[in-house]
Amino acid sequence: MENFQAIYEEAKAAGIKAEQDYVAQYGEPLYCGFAWVDIPNGRSKFVNWCKKNGVGSKHWKKGWQIWRPTDNMTQSMDVLEAGAYAFVKVLRSHGIDAVSGSRAD
Repeated sequence: MENFQAIYEEAKAAGIKAEQDYVAQYGEPLYCGFAWVDIPNGRSKFVNWCKKNGVGSKHWKKGWQIWRPTDNMTQSMDVLEAGAYAFVKVLRSHGIDAVSGSRAD
């Protein structure tokens, strides 16, 4: 059985680091928006773990969504996108199908 807690923590840490690295290099752009992670298979073992542990919510269309995956409260869409992308990269490295998404405010 996979340790989904460890995978989630690795993904979140990677996202936080990516956000910090982005801010260190570019500052915090004032382009406001949001970013999230979508997991298309809402019945996967990882999503079942998420449900049991209060991580994310049902996507309005299908699957599962983790809104603000790093819990960063900035409104800088560029920063949030960097974190969501890094989060997804870790999930994919563990065989979990995921995509990042964003939109301007």
